[in-house]
Amino acid sequence: MSNIKPTLLRQQHCHRKEMDTLYVSPHPDDLRSLLALIAAEYCPSPPHVVTGDPPAHNAKSRPTLLLANSDVVLTGPSAVGWYLTSGGKKGKRNVKEDSQVWQWLSFAENELIPLACAVVFPLLGVMGVDKQLQHSSRVELKRVLGILDQTLQPRTYLVGESISLADIAVTIAVLLPFKYALEPSDRKSLINVTRWFMTCINQPKFQKVLGKITLCEKMAPVVPKASSTPSATATATAANSAAAGGPPKTEAQLKKEAKKREKMEKFQQKKEMEQKKKQQPPSEKKSKPEKKELGVITYNIPTPDGEKKDVLSPLPDAYSPQYVEAAWYSWWEKEGFFKPEYGRKSLSEPNPRGIFMMCIPPPNVTGSLHLGHALTNAIQDCLTRWHRMRGETTLWNPGCDHAGIATQVVVEKKLMRERGLSRHDLGREGFIQEVWKWKNEKGDRIYHQLKKLGSSLDWDRACFTMDSKLSYAVQEAFIRLHEDGVIYRSKRLVNWSCTLNSAISDIEVDKKELTGRTLLPVPGYKEKVEFGVLVSFAYKIDGSDEEVIVATTRIETMLGDTAVAVHPSDPRYQHLKGKSVIHPFCDRRLPIVFDEFVDMNFGTGAVKITPAHDHNDYEVGERHKLEFINILDENGFLINVPAPFLGMKRFDARKGVLQALKDRGQFKEIKDNPMVVPVCSRSKDIVEPLLKPQWYVNCTDMGKQAADAVREGRLKIIPDHHLKTWFNWMDNIRDWCISRQLWWGHRIPAYFITVDDPSVKPGEDMDGHYWVSGRTEEEAREKAARRFSVPVEKISLRRDEDVLDTWFSSGIFPFSIFGWPNESEDLNVFYPGTLLETGHDILFFWVARMVMMGIKLTGKLPFREVYLHAVVRDAHGRKMSKSLGNVIDPLDVITGISLEGLHAQLIDSNLDPVEVEKAKQGQKSDYPSGIPECGTDALRFALCAYTSQGRDINLDVNRILGYRHFCNKLWNAVKFAMKALGEGFVPEKKAQLSGEESVVDRWILSRLCAAVTLCGAGFEAYDFPAITTSIYNFWLYELCDVYLESIKPVLNSQDGDGVKQASVCRQTLYTCLEVGLRLLSPIMPFVSEELFQRLPRRHSESSPPSISVTPYPESSEFCWHSEEVDQQMEFVMTVVRTIRSLRADYNLTKTRADCYLQCIDSDTGALVQKYSLQIQTLSYSQSIHAVTGADGDSGAIPEGCAVAIASDRCTIHLLLKGLIDTEKEVAKLTTKKGDLERQMEKLKEKMEKSDYKEKVPAKVQETDAEKLRQGQTELQKVKEAIENFQKMM
Repeated sequence: MSNIKPTLLRQQHCHRKEMDTLYVSPHPDDLRSLLALIAAEYCPSPPHVVTGDPPAHNAKSRPTLLLANSDVVLTGPSAVGWYLTSGGKKGKRNVKEDSQVWQWLSFAENELIPLACAVVFPLLGVMGVDKQLQHSSRVELKRVLGILDQTLQPRTYLVGESISLADIAVTIAVLLPFKYALEPSDRKSLINVTRWFMTCINQPKFQKVLGKITLCEKMAPVVPKASSTPSATATATAANSAAAGGPPKTEAQLKKEAKKREKMEKFQQKKEMEQKKKQQPPSEKKSKPEKKELGVITYNIPTPDGEKKDVLSPLPDAYSPQYVEAAWYSWWEKEGFFKPEYGRKSLSEPNPRGIFMMCIPPPNVTGSLHLGHALTNAIQDCLTRWHRMRGETTLWNPGCDHAGIATQVVVEKKLMRERGLSRHDLGREGFIQEVWKWKNEKGDRIYHQLKKLGSSLDWDRACFTMDSKLSYAVQEAFIRLHEDGVIYRSKRLVNWSCTLNSAISDIEVDKKELTGRTLLPVPGYKEKVEFGVLVSFAYKIDGSDEEVIVATTRIETMLGDTAVAVHPSDPRYQHLKGKSVIHPFCDRRLPIVFDEFVDMNFGTGAVKITPAHDHNDYEVGERHKLEFINILDENGFLINVPAPFLGMKRFDARKGVLQALKDRGQFKEIKDNPMVVPVCSRSKDIVEPLLKPQWYVNCTDMGKQAADAVREGRLKIIPDHHLKTWFNWMDNIRDWCISRQLWWGHRIPAYFITVDDPSVKPGEDMDGHYWVSGRTEEEAREKAARRFSVPVEKISLRRDEDVLDTWFSSGIFPFSIFGWPNESEDLNVFYPGTLLETGHDILFFWVARMVMMGIKLTGKLPFREVYLHAVVRDAHGRKMSKSLGNVIDPLDVITGISLEGLHAQLIDSNLDPVEVEKAKQGQKSDYPSGIPECGTDALRFALCAYTSQGRDINLDVNRILGYRHFCNKLWNAVKFAMKALGEGFVPEKKAQLSGEESVVDRWILSRLCAAVTLCGAGFEAYDFPAITTSIYNFWLYELCDVYLESIKPVLNSQDGDGVKQASVCRQTLYTCLEVGLRLLSPIMPFVSEELFQRLPRRHSESSPPSISVTPYPESSEFCWHSEEVDQQMEFVMTVVRTIRSLRADYNLTKTRADCYLQCIDSDTGALVQKYSLQIQTLSYSQSIHAVTGADGDSGAIPEGCAVAIASDRCTIHLLLKGLIDTEKEVAKLTTKKGDLERQMEKLKEKMEKSDYKEKVPAKVQETDAEKLRQGQTELQKVKEAIENFQKMM
């Protein structure tokens, strides 16, 4: 059974009870078995693995999978692998991805494995060394891998964003070449394939099966080692069996191979000395190209800060980020290119191109850049630069958040470390002065990092959330919302950090998932504390011998229990209505309450209720009017509890309560329990729910307005799969606690009132009637006097010690930065803004609050669109974590860092020694040679290329390096082009068609226009991968690979017509360079500026001084795209690639051969004739001769040609004149004939099925018919070619 339907797989997995059994080959290098074994590692219910043959009545080959509890037997790596890897998928399957996986399975089995075996087996002594066959197979293998390399260029894995069966199958297919045949130079040319292969084989599940893989250093016959381990020959034998899928070899065959191995050993001994000489000492020559390519070239010309960089000196030989990125930013900034006023008389003057305004998500003042910041700023800067180049009045407003908790913690640690003082030693005012001092010394570090990323922010408008302008806006917002009744006082449960002595927001709580019993470190405790267990104990029923068993993960909280709850429908407890249980450690009676929140199927169906220390219990307590007993003070010590627990630390009490229950005989059991532990992200303390009087924002009405704004289309959220989250939050929004028990932050402008009048009873802290807000204490006192109708002198005020949640000031950031509530030109011009761009993880914490507060306080939405980018993960899809060693500073990617440097960063972190060692291993695995210098432009391009509109980005640093190589390609292309243009070149005043363009000029201009259209549409739709792909393809595959190669003969032409054509060609080349660099500028600002400044200008007098303020190309101007020309050139390139492949088959590296193109009709012949110069140049042919079908029959094509079929319209005949082996040619074509016949037979069989016409979609039927027609044409040509060669034999 070689195939299996996904539906059957799901059914079998649903019914699996016993273990399935997987039979694999005993040989460790059997490719088919390796695939199955790795797939088994990815199976949620791994099978039992048996090394050996399956039972004879079931199957004869391996791998074989016997499904438990069924008669189903699966054989073959594809079916077995599919079944095993699909076991973990739940719900609806992704049909598109499934289809892609099957295509890759076919690619591995039919394309890669035969070529890999043909190349490697001769090295391993299995086959005779047919050098010509081995060489041609190696060339073909590299060609196929080259296609794979292009496919992998924009992605980390073959299908989707994680390892799939496709990756497993193709990795196994290329395993032998990587081990024995692909030398370092080969791998360097296949950078994406190599990066992907290394990512796969370094996965723990791959390593478990494959062990450590040593890559090939030099392709040479492998010397068998006398040891107990299987020899390389045996490896090949196993692989051969795998590739062929046939039975084991006979004794006679093995003897014959043994003789061959003897001959090979003699051959290997001769070569052994040569290999040793090559291996020692390490040659310096090998490292030179790498050093040259990634060499550091610096810009050493003295340039005062803010002055323009020297662009008259020659460009260095190679691209170097340090050279390119020097000096530009300070010039851009000084010239005012980033200011909306640039090129405008007045901001208030209407701009017909429109306004673009976006504010930065303000980073924490304590922070330093991580890749999340880099992603945010790469996207935002691309958008900003694009809008600016379009001529819009553009403002990207920078700012920094005061980060209340984070900053206070940093400064407190600094004080204790340097001076041995706490904040309480200094007092509130003294401590705040210390924070300001720290901020003024260190707080602008992140601004410098943003500049390093090339962020085109208007720094003159930079804001800090504690600046007087923003602080006044925060105060005004609080007072207005308080006066409107939106802000109110209440005593409720909050997230409390005992270490910080403050409430914290939900976003500052990390949810640590535990699978069972776990010991965790807790600040203030010498020993680790136990979590992840469920403790069961009994409460005695008052006046009865009965008992009720309850369970809890926080046994110490039972000291605050005030009830036991059961479900109203639970028959086990109906007789306990109106009863109580007795608390074992005090005289408290706990009523048994009936509440539907209880799950009667969980545990005993009875739940202890602690209303003051659990969010669910709090609501039960409210519903049943239970007593709320707070058993914890702000430092985590027990209060309101009986001795001996009074005054204990909370987790010491955990042990004490457990022992006391055991002593009283009421303890029942303790067992592992998967759970989530809330951990404070700042202090690493365990968060406690605690009852505290706090200030809250009533979000009900504001949440409805925010939801309605999206429903009605006034606010657009992109991508739209976040809409469900938005509506879920907004429609079920809870009130927002905005009090924080800190000193650093915006102190709440609210005062508690005491009235010196016996007629007014004293108020309580939680009673909002006794609180008043004011801009000054005098204003607050006057408000209080009016409220209680007493003279001002009788009012005493106490200002709230707390500060506001940092998200409160962030929520009004879009308008507070412009001076709200005061009128200003900036507020009128730039509010509301255009766009808010940020990560989807703060959609609720920041975006929603900005929308709510913008509508409430200004009556306007703060922006029209919200674009949410994905979260950055590492290359393996793991969350960035210091303990994993995968947190990357973008500056390290820009400048490069050694492995030792990465290790040193871990030592400076707060990780414990075990985590440091684990993180080091992670770094060593991912970055064995450190991180090479990639530069800012490559990092930005990679981040944009990754930004598909999904939830996660798996960032691979090796791919960023690939874009550095792209920068080098740009560099070399422009250098060549400038030399081709010549010193006296003057571009036309306007880019337009002259009518004199050659076919290749017309084609490249068509492709340029297509790129312009794609980039414009990509920016409009926030489709950044579409932008990067179109730019990358235009520069690399169209301009460099085709156009620049095609025009070399034209540029060297000396005759009259040739000189005229060269002049037109130069204008076309200039247009491509100038427009191509403008397309690139928003994403790669540094290299595009460096190269753009070297080009002559169309209007030297009035041209903008910088590419950053030069108009972005638009499709209305570049409207020369032609589908017809594109299709013609696509046909031409198919012909060129076929000729190149044919040349490679015969190792014609330098020799140019005459080429005869046999065309099916006169139209095709005319097309070949039209592009003959381009075909000749790009295919390195001596001459090109177009021959129509009739001419070919009449002898126009000479004998002695190698034949290859480019398409059903054209056959290639390459004249070799005795340089070929005709027998080999016939063998090759016979093989192709057999392949074609099998493919067509399979297709005919499919099309002749009785239900084909009913079940198969019409479009597929059309495709199948076309495939059959093309196959028949191709088969006929193959037969003719065979006849042709047989005549020569």
